[in-house]
Amino acid sequence: MTNGFNIELLLDSLADRVAARLGERLGESNGSAIRPRLLTVSEAARYLGRTRYSVQHLIQNSTLPPVKLDSRTFLDIKDLDRLIDDAKRSV
Repeated sequence: MTNGFNIELLLDSLADRVAARLGERLGESNGSAIRPRLLTVSEAARYLGRTRYSVQHLIQNSTLPPVKLDSRTFLDIKDLDRLIDDAKRSV
């Protein structure tokens, strides 16, 4: 600290801002950040703004086709988007 000025604090703050801005620009330079195509039931629920149980209900009623890999259940984000688009058309 010199004359009430902490150079280390300034450098740390500046480094954080540069890193944040660089991360934003790298995501934009590829068109967009990489998003996973398959989501877990919980992630799909957040994506749809629904509960996990309501998404499980949609799977059980064959409204959403599950993707089974190993012993885990996933949902294709394209199917989630299709569900949303179909709901818009039916209104």
